Amino acid sequence: MQITSAFDSGNIEVVACDHASDIQLKIQTDHNTEKFQWFHFALHGAGQTPCQLKLINAGEAAYPKAWQDYQAVASYDRETWFRVDTAYQNGQLIIDHTPACDLIYFAYFAPYLAERHRDLIAVCQTDERLQYHCLGLTPDGQSLDLLQLGEHAPGKKVCWLIARQHPGETMAQWWMEGCIDSLLDESNAVSQALRAQCVFYLVPNMNPDGSRRGHLRHNAHGTDLNRAWRSPDLATSPEVAYVRQKMEQTGVDFFLDVHGDEELPYNFIAGAEGIPGWTAQHQAQLDGFKQALLHASPEFQTQHGYPFDAPGQANLDIGSNFIASHFKCLSMTLEMPFKDNDALPNPAVGWSPERAAAFAPASLQALLRCLQHALL
Repeated sequence: MQITSAFDSGNIEVVACDHASDIQLKIQTDHNTEKFQWFHFALHGAGQTPCQLKLINAGEAAYPKAWQDYQAVASYDRETWFRVDTAYQNGQLIIDHTPACDLIYFAYFAPYLAERHRDLIAVCQTDERLQYHCLGLTPDGQSLDLLQLGEHAPGKKVCWLIARQHPGETMAQWWMEGCIDSLLDESNAVSQALRAQCVFYLVPNMNPDGSRRGHLRHNAHGTDLNRAWRSPDLATSPEVAYVRQKMEQTGVDFFLDVHGDEELPYNFIAGAEGIPGWTAQHQAQLDGFKQALLHASPEFQTQHGYPFDAPGQANLDIGSNFIASHFKCLSMTLEMPFKDNDALPNPAVGWSPERAAAFAPASLQALLRCLQHALL
């Protein structure tokens, strides 16, 4: 048997791999940090063999509570991912599985690989409705890619959607792929109406370096990009600096930052209630969007989420808080689960790439509803 992870978004350290019943592994930390949680590796040569894989440092992960009721994902073809028997005991995450093939991949969530991102951008740039922009280069020398849909005109709203500030939250980019597909669908009346009223700026992956390195939350410098918005540094958080520079040029009327939450098994919206100067109008915008999304999809709910910040106490280093405060607009974070959606469970796959992509059009419906009710 062999364990490998020397590939895009791979992350694991092999402690022992001599016995199928006691494979011992460690998750590696994000570069220049002590935080870890994302794993992605391949097991070779164990077809038809009962295996027990132990991630022995799981109890030291960034979010150890996230392992409760969590099931790892696996795939033979890297296209179809399914849940496998997983337990959290005595600080170890234990995966029990008998592979049907001699090569099987395991991951924290279904990976969204750099080549798929490149393919997405390459295909999109050939669509005459879209403009491609390279905002700049990341610390590892990758392009930070932006897609623009539509042209500015009087009365049009400027809508920014970004995903994957935290690279291990791959469901965010699966969502973004579904969003782009929906926006470009000529048979979709909602998207047609939105294209007539809005200019869209889409960043499918805010953190390509962390994604390729197999990080959970940080870029190549070890910076948490979603804690860098107030004062982004071109040396340590250029990704945020480039996006902010472009936003200053375009303005922002609507902002949605797409993430994944390790612990909560629900889809939910985190607003910017704690920013200085929060008004009743801000609250009406936020409530209106959440209610519209609630009506648009049974995958969404409003009972579970993050506690609200106290008035004036929001952390303006966080993207959605900074944008809400700086641009005085409706600005939110959309969170999706790593586990299953307990509001609409599917034990075989849990929350999945397909469900994340299918959930995206509901947010576009909610945006249109807000436009129709003059909430933006």
